Amino acid sequence: MKLTVERAALLKSLGHVHRVVERRNTIPILANVLIRADKSALSLKATDLDLEVTETLVAEVGTAGATTVPAHMIHDIVRKLPEGSQVVLEALGDRASLAIRAGRSRFTLQTLPESDFPDLAAGEMTHKFALAAADLKRLIDKTQFAISTEETRYYLNGIYLHTAGSAKAATLRAVATDGHRLAQVELPTPEGAAGMPGIIIPRKAVGEVQRLIEDSEAQVAVELSATKIRFTIGDVVLTSKLIDGTFPDYGRVIPVGNDKTLTVDKKDFEAAVDRVSTVSSERGRAVKLSLTVSRLVLSVSNPDSGSATEELEVGYDSDPLDIGFNSRYLLDIATQIEGETAVLKLADPGSPTLIQDKDAGSALYVLMPMRV
Repeated sequence: MKLTVERAALLKSLGHVHRVVERRNTIPILANVLIRADKSALSLKATDLDLEVTETLVAEVGTAGATTVPAHMIHDIVRKLPEGSQVVLEALGDRASLAIRAGRSRFTLQTLPESDFPDLAAGEMTHKFALAAADLKRLIDKTQFAISTEETRYYLNGIYLHTAGSAKAATLRAVATDGHRLAQVELPTPEGAAGMPGIIIPRKAVGEVQRLIEDSEAQVAVELSATKIRFTIGDVVLTSKLIDGTFPDYGRVIPVGNDKTLTVDKKDFEAAVDRVSTVSSERGRAVKLSLTVSRLVLSVSNPDSGSATEELEVGYDSDPLDIGFNSRYLLDIATQIEGETAVLKLADPGSPTLIQDKDAGSALYVLMPMRV
């Protein structure tokens, strides 16, 4: 195998695929990236057995062939090569190594045979549809923060993607929850998504897709079955296994009868929560919201470091209410509000609160209270 490729193009592609490779691997081949040269194209592939990323780029191929080299090492080498240089990759078959040349730089990397490289066989994809990259990014951005990191509840370690609503107003809905907060966002069902199975996309796959969306104007092709999902974004194809589990009936925790409505300027609220939480303890993180007519007092009391209060003028005309929240969770949700006004629908100090954007009805958030 011998080929020549532009450094910038090779670096960009290696940047996309090498992130999948875990730094510590008990299986040596999984630390490698598969390099395949054919006709006038170079394809790179990396996998961790749950997730696979492939990218194809233009190259000058002298001799076709394939080999595998350590992913993070080749990425570091190419990153340090001079800008604008042409990179020559040549597999030296007899010595099981790959030579990398650019300008006056010479590297030789140990290789493992291409035949050992695993293939994440996708099987037949039952549903196919296209999404605008901006829409897919929004589905992820608005829900990703609420994905659980608790490995014992593995079925919460991803985003639940499914169709919802009636036939006339069907939607594609993304939901994530960690038991303390819930995020839900939806958009009109794309053509081809009707009847798709409800699937849970793992956290790592979600993060990789988010990073691969570099052009929000692009279209993303989505293919899925009950066990796998594949995203095609330009020249990059990401295939992932899905989480094999049942997502809980999240509809039961979305409150419908909360009768106390608080409207507040989003920026003022976010800044005030951020300021008072400065003195909260790492473990407690509780911020207390004390509501009376047209007035909200935010307060934090930490026996180890001190206390803080801040007052805001708000829209509120119900009975006085004191309720506590985890300040980090409250800030995460406040950051997601796109408009100028946030609406909080409350019931009592022990019941979940519904938080929405006053203008955008396609996203909603639920936050469980804390004792303060």
